[in-house]
Amino acid sequence: MTMHAFSNENFFRAASADILARYEVKLTIGSDFEEYRELLAEGRPDHVLGAPFDPELHDLNERNAFWIVGRDASGKMMHAQAMRLLDTGFSSVGEYFRYNFKRFPPPGVEIDYKRSRYRAGPGAQRMTGRVCYHGEVWMGGEPGQYRGSGLSCVLGRFAFMTALQRLEPDHVVGFMLKPVAFKGFAERQGYMHAEPGALRWYAQGAADPMETFMVYMSEEDIRFVLDMPLKELVALAA
Repeated sequence: MTMHAFSNENFFRAASADILARYEVKLTIGSDFEEYRELLAEGRPDHVLGAPFDPELHDLNERNAFWIVGRDASGKMMHAQAMRLLDTGFSSVGEYFRYNFKRFPPPGVEIDYKRSRYRAGPGAQRMTGRVCYHGEVWMGGEPGQYRGSGLSCVLGRFAFMTALQRLEPDHVVGFMLKPVAFKGFAERQGYMHAEPGALRWYAQGAADPMETFMVYMSEEDIRFVLDMPLKELVALAA
C-alpha cells in the first residue's frame, strides 16, 4: 500500500464536520453488527440486513468491518452504510466474485440463482490485495430534506476515509443497481470507476434481470477524492 501524509484526511474531516453540522447530522461508527441489526430494526423496520453484513453468517469485528449510522437533530436515523474486508486471499476481485457472488444477493428478494450470474470486468480482474466491500448505503429524511442537497458526497467520502483509517484497503468495491448508477449516484458517492453488467440478478419468476454496476476505488483514488474541495463538490451535486 502506498503511504501518504494524512493532510488530505485532515482537510476532509474539517470540511465534512462543517457541512454535517449545517444539516444537523450526527454520525456514529461501530463494528458490532448485532447492534447494527438492532439499529436498523428501529430506524429502518422495512429493511432486511443484507447477507454480506449478517453477523450470523460472518465473523465481523473491529479488525475487518464497520458500520456508519447518521441521525438528524431529533435523533431519528436518516443514513446507514457499512464496509467489510473480503477474504480474497491471492485471488483477484473478479476471480473472487466469480465463485462467491451468490453470497452478495440484494436483501429482501428471493433470487433465482440458476439464472443469475456475475461477469468480471477488466478492473475487477486486475484488483488484488486488501479489498473492502461497501454496501447497505441508504439515506432517508423527509422529501427534499437531504436528497438533492449534495450530502451524499460527504457521506460517501466519510466512509472512504473511515475505511482508510480502520481497514487500510488497497481497493473498495460495491454493487449498484443500474437505474441508481444512471442517476449519477456513483459519482456523488465519490466513486471514480464503474463497470456495467457486473451482476445480473433474476428474482424468482421474473422475466427480466436486475442489472448492477460494480463501482470501485483504489487507495490512491480515495486519497485523490478526499483532497478535492468538498464544499465545491457539494454545491455541484445539489
